[in-house]
Amino acid sequence: MIPDHRPTFPQGYRPGVGIVGCGEVVKEAHLRAYTDYAVDVVGVYDPRPEATAEVQALFPVVRHVFGSLDELLAHPEVEVVDIATHPAVRLELIGRALEAGKHVLAQKPLALDARAARALVEEAERRGLRLAVNQNGRWAPAWRVATLLVERGVVGDVFAVTHLHDHDFAWIVGTAFDEIPHFAIYDFSVHWIDITRCWLDGKTVSAVRALDFRTPNQPPESKGRWGAWVAVEDADGSSAQIRSIGSAATRRPGNPFWIHGSEGTIRGSVRRGTDLVELDRGGAFTRYALGGEWLPDGFAGTMGELLTAVAEEREPFNSARHNLLSLQMTLAACRSAGEGGRPVTLDEVPC
Repeated sequence: MIPDHRPTFPQGYRPGVGIVGCGEVVKEAHLRAYTDYAVDVVGVYDPRPEATAEVQALFPVVRHVFGSLDELLAHPEVEVVDIATHPAVRLELIGRALEAGKHVLAQKPLALDARAARALVEEAERRGLRLAVNQNGRWAPAWRVATLLVERGVVGDVFAVTHLHDHDFAWIVGTAFDEIPHFAIYDFSVHWIDITRCWLDGKTVSAVRALDFRTPNQPPESKGRWGAWVAVEDADGSSAQIRSIGSAATRRPGNPFWIHGSEGTIRGSVRRGTDLVELDRGGAFTRYALGGEWLPDGFAGTMGELLTAVAEEREPFNSARHNLLSLQMTLAACRSAGEGGRPVTLDEVPC
C-alpha cells in the first residue's frame, strides 16, 4: 500500500496568510505552492520595493502588497505569518508576529542561537500560538514516504542513515548564500540533518563531527566551501553520514539516501528528477509510486501541516519545538567544521 504522502490542508479552514520577505525562494516555491493549494495569501511585505514590484502580476493569489510590517501584522484577516527572511533578522520578526497574536511559519534554519530559539518556542506556547519551521524537505515525496515507513516500523529499529549530495553549488556564486559561513552545512544540509533527526527519532546524540572545504574544481571567484561531510554519532551506536560533493560534474545529479534498519533497508533519491524510494525487506523489493516534487509541494506540506495543527489544536509535526534538536545538530556541525572536525556534543550548543 502506498503511504499517503501528499500535502494536506484542513477541511473548511483557510486562514489568511501574510508573507514577510519576498525573495526568489518565495517566488519560486512559497507562492507557487500557495497558488497550487489555494492558500489565502492576504498579502506580502518586503522593505525592498523591487522585491514586490511585480509579485501581484506574477501571482494573483496575493491580494495586497503591504507598505510596512506593522500594516501586515495589524490586518485583521492575517492569522498566520510566513517569515521568509535571512536568519539575522528572523528572531525579531517571529517575536513581533507572536506579540501580534499570529501563528508563525519560520524559514529554516530557525535561528543562529539555540537558546534564543527555545525562548521563542516557549513564548509561542505561553501565548497559545503555533510556531512551525519551514523544513520543507520533510514533505519531499521520497523522504515523506520513507518517513512514514520508518514511523510504521517497517524496517525495525533504524541504526544507520547515509546521504550524498551529487550536484553543483555554482548557482550560489555572487549571491548572499555565498557569504554564509559553512553554507553547505548550515543553510543547505540543514534539510538533510533535519530529516535524519526524524528517521533517528528517540535516539540520543552523543556527538556531531563535520568538516567543510573548497573542492579542487570550485571556481576561484566563489567564497564558500562547497565540499563537506557531517557525521552524527548516537549513544546506542546508531550513526548518520551526510556527504556534499560540492561541485560534481554530472548531467545526472541526485541526492541518494539509505536508511538501514534491523528488519530492512529503505533506499532512494530526492530532487533534480531523481525521486524514488524502495523498500528492501524480507527478500522482497517494493518501489513506491511518487506524486509531486520537493519544489513546490514541500512548501505546501509545511504550511498545510501548520494550518491542520491549528485547526486540530495540536502541535504540528514541523513545530519549532520538534525542530530544536535539528538546530542543535546543525550548530554543532558548524562548530565542529570550524574546529577542524572535532567531535562536538550537544551540551556545547545548549538549547
